[in-house]
Amino acid sequence: MTTIRCLLAVAVKKGWNISQLDVNNAFLHGELQEEVYIKFPPGHSVSLVAVYVDDIIITGNDSTELSNLKQFLDTEFKIKDLGSLHYFLGLEVVREDHGLIVNQRKFTLELLSEYNCDDLAEVPSPLDPSQKLSADEGTPLTDPFSYQRLIGKLNYLPHTRPDLAFAVQHLSQYMQSPRLPHYDAVIRVLRYLRKSPGQGLFFSSNPSFSILAFCDADWASCLDTRRYVSGYFISMGGSLISWKSKKQISVSLSSAEAEYRSMRRVVAEVTWLNRLLRDLSAPPKLPILVHSDSQSALHIARNPVFHERTKHVELDCYFVRQQFTAGLISLNFVPSASQVVDIFTKPLSGPAHNTILRKLGT
Repeated sequence: MTTIRCLLAVAVKKGWNISQLDVNNAFLHGELQEEVYIKFPPGHSVSLVAVYVDDIIITGNDSTELSNLKQFLDTEFKIKDLGSLHYFLGLEVVREDHGLIVNQRKFTLELLSEYNCDDLAEVPSPLDPSQKLSADEGTPLTDPFSYQRLIGKLNYLPHTRPDLAFAVQHLSQYMQSPRLPHYDAVIRVLRYLRKSPGQGLFFSSNPSFSILAFCDADWASCLDTRRYVSGYFISMGGSLISWKSKKQISVSLSSAEAEYRSMRRVVAEVTWLNRLLRDLSAPPKLPILVHSDSQSALHIARNPVFHERTKHVELDCYFVRQQFTAGLISLNFVPSASQVVDIFTKPLSGPAHNTILRKLGT
């Protein structure tokens, strides 16, 4: 999905038309018995094609070449031209004068209708910051499948709703043996969705391709395992293109280690995005600004001398320092009060949650 978001962001910033195609006979062919290779046709324009099974997005800077490409695909596979992009992989796309709006309003409304949420009171944030969930507290559900099914559906929404990323990953960890407090918490997410079912992303037509990255970690926040939650988000020219909320598989010995490992993850994502955007003919301006509210993590990344206290994170240190010294990234401090990644690492109150959403540009 990050690739799709990048493609849409680049196309709208370059002012390209985005078309949608469908393959009529995608499932009529048997399994391939031989290896298949793709050779790009010769030409001087940039044509970009994204394919997911039988759904296709096509965009580029040469309308004649795009038209010829559609005709060629139609002779080979029986393509249906669906016109301008409007619905792709569950994403609703609306083109406006100043950019592109992408949301999942239809899916959200169907979900709320399925769970009879019309009479539920709205809430200002997905999770209650005063409630601490645990794996073993509360009455086990008599029908755990109902919880698992609802979480499975909610997993689709963070594609356009970064505000749900932390809540969905947090509640997903109780899938194996859900209890009543977990179910109450997931119903609260539905109550939050009622407030703005059409909320989504806005890809600005502003021609800037500058990338900003922010990372953070909530050390030892899991009550059951004391593992930490890391998060990051990355924007391009004011358009949100990548984010992550994840409970890590290991226990960190210090907050500095947790913050530094979170930094390593966003730098890995930035490294990949730099290559992707170059393939999309939109190379970002270097160095890419990476922000953290941990002075200790920034000091470790900048300092070429590894002390005893950091030898257990040495590989992460080498990777971040390599990208720092190569000029791919620059490291910057952001005060904790201005740390927008809090929305990916912990439950927030309604005012704090909505303040960060406005800063993210959703």
